[in-house]
Amino acid sequence: MPLKTRLISWTAQLLAVAIMGQTLYFKFSGDPKSIALFTELGMEPQGRIIIGALELLACILLLLPSSAVYGAILSSGLMTGAIIGHFTHLGWEGDRFSLMMLAFLTLASCLVILYIRRKEVPLIYNALKELEHMRDEK
Repeated sequence: MPLKTRLISWTAQLLAVAIMGQTLYFKFSGDPKSIALFTELGMEPQGRIIIGALELLACILLLLPSSAVYGAILSSGLMTGAIIGHFTHLGWEGDRFSLMMLAFLTLASCLVILYIRRKEVPLIYNALKELEHMRDEK
């Protein structure tokens, strides 16, 4: 992988880790806002702890070069769930707008990682090759 591409991937990885990592404190410490959010979703306290544990795992995977793509896949799923939660139950007024934007930014970072490292996931790589092949046939 060229240096420029590697730097972009690492920047996206560190951005996703920074965003998810800073929210872990609030999930694990039982911050009242975090409790209120997960209560509204009907997931308190188990959901808050499980989501926090999965985000911690995603952060660890994103920091290990051999597993960064798996961290990006896990993070993408978690952030998609967070975004859906905002659209369906939580809304985006006040502090929740910034939370939703951070989820979008994390998701975008993970999609960049997945695109850059697409050859590391045969399912993604083969699907993209097939799309390219179909486009070339037209």
